[in-house]
Amino acid sequence: MPDHTPKFREIASELRREITEGRLTPGAKLESENQLASRFDTTRATVRKAITLLRAEGLVDSRQGAGVTVRERPQVRLLGAGANYRARRSTGVSNFNAEAAAQGLTAVQHIREVTEVPAAAPVAELLDVPVGTPLIARRRLFTLNDSPSQLVDGYYVKELVDGTAITRPRRIKGGVNAVLEDPSGPIGRRIARFVEDLDIRMPSPEESEALAIPPGVPVARILRTAYDVDGTPIEVLDSLAPCDRHVFRYVIELPKPDGDS
Repeated sequence: MPDHTPKFREIASELRREITEGRLTPGAKLESENQLASRFDTTRATVRKAITLLRAEGLVDSRQGAGVTVRERPQVRLLGAGANYRARRSTGVSNFNAEAAAQGLTAVQHIREVTEVPAAAPVAELLDVPVGTPLIARRRLFTLNDSPSQLVDGYYVKELVDGTAITRPRRIKGGVNAVLEDPSGPIGRRIARFVEDLDIRMPSPEESEALAIPPGVPVARILRTAYDVDGTPIEVLDSLAPCDRHVFRYVIELPKPDGDS
């Protein structure tokens, strides 16, 4: 059967290969439309369609007067493992910031809002409280190397955290968990387990604008519930992360079968 692949898709496929194989590195400028048209023996209109496809895939950026460049995509690897969490916490830096720093990235958490809200599903269900229960919501924007990385909303039962730094619109040294786990503080709960629910979807227009997400890039919504040693949920983090900027890795430890030494 003859190959009927449209010419613009052939061009996009070749440029995509050059990007993914590292021949075109982040920030590199693509050849001009005229140069690409000559290279692929086609028209500028066809080249333009290929560039539009790559832009929709989040691989390139184009700006008036600046040409087309390969997108810079700083990524942080988020490792889901208890030992890793404790190692990061021992530095006195929040877990996300410590993970980023270990990978040579600069992370900053910007407070968008700290406010009281009524518990709504599914957060109420995850915190095991009735719908409408007063919660404290801490809404933040995380940046990596000055670029938007995640929107993170943390939810806490107001009765549990009232009067602590968690209720104030300021960053907290060591992160919220430092307050939750402080043995000499008013809460004094030790976190023993996290459970994450992951949903992959396309972003809303508002989310795309807030996180500077190009067309065609999905987001991961992560609902992470923290439980104390008694099995009581004490925190829900509702995070939204563009999938082109994060790598998620989970380490799952299995108990030994009965009878094994």
